[in-house]
Amino acid sequence: MTDQTPLPTVDENWTTALAVVAHPDDMEFGTAAAVARWTRQGKTVIYCMVTSGEAGIDAIAPEESGPLREKEQIASARAVGVDQVEFLRLPDGVLEYGVPLRRVITEQVRTHRPEIVITGNHHPTFPGGVLNQADHIATGRATIDAVRDAGNRWIFNDQLADGLEPWNGVRQVWVTGSPEPTHGVDVTATFDDGVASLKEHAAYIEGLSWEFDPEAFLTEICSSAGPSLGVPYATTVEVIDLG
Repeated sequence: MTDQTPLPTVDENWTTALAVVAHPDDMEFGTAAAVARWTRQGKTVIYCMVTSGEAGIDAIAPEESGPLREKEQIASARAVGVDQVEFLRLPDGVLEYGVPLRRVITEQVRTHRPEIVITGNHHPTFPGGVLNQADHIATGRATIDAVRDAGNRWIFNDQLADGLEPWNGVRQVWVTGSPEPTHGVDVTATFDDGVASLKEHAAYIEGLSWEFDPEAFLTEICSSAGPSLGVPYATTVEVIDLG
């Protein structure tokens, strides 16, 4: 954030959240410290990776990169208290918003029955005007729609077998990395957990074409958001209220 507009804190009166993002490491670029806060409170957070990020390391072929990045994501999630990570294994880099993507995310919502759904930025840009990536946009848009789809018995009703039922219990969608933040989370006490989580993506970080320091990066992001809550470190989200 470039301004210091005061933000309210998110409502933490919930027990289960589902985070649906495009790639391994998407949660770690600013949000994992918040996840650590919530798991410390005894809440359950489940991660769902739509792809395995197999196209994300230029020097490693996808068939090797995918399993490697899944392994790193599992370790990264454990660093912030997340024990369950789902991989949908859709093709990295070419996700398209549409019915097939909504379908698979709807199934995850119906399966895990969260009160809060977390997803990535669906806007064309990140804060500061940096161009967003197509997979992020497609996943964010599809997740918002899938939350509504999940509660409608007559949408993707072939899923309603073996005990799987509609779920309309999602109260809010929280969009991370949004250029239009509405709420904040104090991550001062769990900032170090967020750094440790990002560092678990060692192969991905090593494969970047520029020098990248996880702690310096997260310090810049979280300290710039901190004044919006009057704390040293914070992260922000755009809250979409579903009533």
